[in-house]
Amino acid sequence: MEQKGTIKERGMRMMKKINMLSKADMVKGQGVLSAHDEQVALAKQVMKQEAVVLENAKAPCEIVHYHSINPEYYFSIPAKRKQSALVGYVHFLPETVENSISLPRVAKNTFYKYMISFYKKMDYLVTVNPVFIDKLADYGIPREKVTYIPNVVSEKNFYPLSTEKRNAIRKKCKIGNDTFTVLCVGQLQKRKGVLEFIEIARKMPDCQFVWAGGFSFGKISEGYEEIREAMKHAPKNIKFLGIVDREKMNEVYNMADVMFLPSYEELFPMTILESMNCALPVLVRDLSIYNPILFDYALRGKGTSDFIRILTQLKEEPDFYQRSAHASYEGHLRYSTEAVGEQWKKFYHRVLREQAEKKEVLLWKKQKQQCV
Repeated sequence: MEQKGTIKERGMRMMKKINMLSKADMVKGQGVLSAHDEQVALAKQVMKQEAVVLENAKAPCEIVHYHSINPEYYFSIPAKRKQSALVGYVHFLPETVENSISLPRVAKNTFYKYMISFYKKMDYLVTVNPVFIDKLADYGIPREKVTYIPNVVSEKNFYPLSTEKRNAIRKKCKIGNDTFTVLCVGQLQKRKGVLEFIEIARKMPDCQFVWAGGFSFGKISEGYEEIREAMKHAPKNIKFLGIVDREKMNEVYNMADVMFLPSYEELFPMTILESMNCALPVLVRDLSIYNPILFDYALRGKGTSDFIRILTQLKEEPDFYQRSAHASYEGHLRYSTEAVGEQWKKFYHRVLREQAEKKEVLLWKKQKQQCV
């Protein structure tokens, strides 16, 4: 047994290493943290035969994959570049942060310059929405450096529950089994459309509205005071759950009849994928950024009147509801762990191959210089 263990350890040392760097857990209730957890778990699964996936390790690795852009990571780049391929995960750009946090203009502009500088120092970038390839190019980043790989949500974490379990969850939340329940999951920010969500709840008193999420950035969350005031005067048919642990979110989705995300700006929300896993109809604002990722998997509305009309249709027309739920689950199949996992596997294989070729060229040049 000891010999087998030694052989296994030796094999582990010989395998390639991918180091995942992230401090996304510093801010609770944000999609970046969920995206990180899902991607790391998937990478460990699809690369287990070829590479060891580490997290926040100090050991030399063939690939260093940055999931967040913290300053200590920025200053470590020169040293890590000497022995590793650097991969950056683009979860946001200046235009997506602009309406998320409230900071002085000078502070925002400084942060935006830092963000783009971080991305430019990477050897490879991965974005969760193909629209961002053009946007990154506008910042002077070569298109060939950027790869589109969508977010992913494991079927082990989010899946449909039985009607019996659903009713038990509703009872615990004091929601009637037959009450049409509209859910939104997201941070409390103006860009998320929370103020419109409250107004729509007021205009649909026969429905239950639920918002799961809180002020992840505290008082610097954009619209903090205005949203707090609106929540104080919100109608009785709306519940604010605050930040819910991700381990409990599958119950929250299964409690609802529809996922309604009225955001004005997004990338590729994890909440949409989590809803699709649960076969929950999804209603979003009709944003162009959704065109290359959502196709016909989600319902879209342009504003309050559209949203009320579609929600009413879902509530009153069973056939329309079933078609919408089926379309949502079709979206889950497109972005399944198998499909997205294959994309990550191909990407890491390419990076490892190109990194090996780069080292061979450097070695050849060094040997040539020694011979001169």
